[in-house]
Amino acid sequence: MNDAERPLANTNKTVFQKRESRVRSYARHFPLLFARAEGSYLYDVQGKAYLDFLSGAGSLNYGHNHPVLRDALVRYIRDCGVTHSLDLHTTAKAEFLETLETLILRPRDLPYVVQFTGPTGANAVEAALKIARKYTGRRSIVAFTNGFHGVTLGALAMTGNSHHRGAACQELTGAIRMPFEGYLGPGIDTLEYFEKTLNDASSGIDHPAAVIVETVQGEGGLNTASAAWLRNLQALCRRHDMLLIVDDIQAGCGRTGAFFSFEEAGITPDIVTLSKSLSGLGLPFAVTLFRRELDVWRPGEHNGTFRGNNHAFVTAAATLRHFWSDDAFEREVRRKAQHMRKRLAQIAENAEHELRVKGRGLMQGLAFADPPLAGAVSREAFRRGMIIETSGPSDEVIKCLCPLTISMEDLERGLTILEESVAAVLSQQSLPRAVV
Repeated sequence: MNDAERPLANTNKTVFQKRESRVRSYARHFPLLFARAEGSYLYDVQGKAYLDFLSGAGSLNYGHNHPVLRDALVRYIRDCGVTHSLDLHTTAKAEFLETLETLILRPRDLPYVVQFTGPTGANAVEAALKIARKYTGRRSIVAFTNGFHGVTLGALAMTGNSHHRGAACQELTGAIRMPFEGYLGPGIDTLEYFEKTLNDASSGIDHPAAVIVETVQGEGGLNTASAAWLRNLQALCRRHDMLLIVDDIQAGCGRTGAFFSFEEAGITPDIVTLSKSLSGLGLPFAVTLFRRELDVWRPGEHNGTFRGNNHAFVTAAATLRHFWSDDAFEREVRRKAQHMRKRLAQIAENAEHELRVKGRGLMQGLAFADPPLAGAVSREAFRRGMIIETSGPSDEVIKCLCPLTISMEDLERGLTILEESVAAVLSQQSLPRAVV
């Protein structure tokens, strides 16, 4: 057997140190060679199972290799379905658009056209920013503290994280930073401050084209916007002739319960970005949704070679049919989220440390007053057979992103591992009693 034919399972991990860029990150935290994945588990080359509370950073809402989605893709490939098509019409694309219209957009009375961007979330954000600027003729876009929208230059300008911003090695322009809900402390209305700057001709704030917001700031530390705050933000945008962009890349596709994370607030954004779990199977896929009157593109004006991932069209359509034909799946996600909230509150209450529960839906976690402890808990959980990551400006939040399809038994198993990991780490500390 030559090297090209050698199975990955026999590959020594030194090849990654030898040939892969130092930019890799998740592999440093979980330094194993994984060979197989199914449901809520990853398996290493030795066959050991790891419960996945990372889910591809929210790209695997329906778990690994869901049989309905996997089988739909295998059938399509065996039938020699079109793989790559630029933006040509294909049966796979037509089926996805029709299914999206029937099961998602029409029932929610959402008046959107669909732009197929490049395959990543950042591609969808870049398209959203460009269409907002092109439509309004204005340059500036308001983004919020602790927001994360991607690491391409336009999206990075909207991102608050200094670690990612610093890697650009150049000036990032076009963003006006405003405080997210709660950023200035309890009882302070950050939108009141925002509107005051808009009404003050001497504030130094030029009239923005749009506002971009995450309803739950996944990478920013699970900061959650209330329904009232989101409604007030939409009203503010309408008063001041600004477009509202909701970045639903991590919080969407059911992660907070409803298909879109903004549904709970009863708002209708002008533009929505989706990616991550849109394909259902973890395939690269992103779209930008926007009101038809905003569609001022000239043909080919915003393009990309990989706008036609037909394999993702197939699995995305199968996902919508299987999980979103009625409200049963949404109700199940909400039930699991309530259980997670209860268990996280118990962990915080019993901990010998100041912990705070954050997030919404199956996008929740624990914030540590002493940030390094979150990383220590992640490492301890990995030692016990679970993959779970941190988020927040100081990586102070341990973030639960289990598959939405996880069984109640595995959900409880993961939360028990988390509880035991917190206890193990804090037992080595001398800290004051928890404040929940």
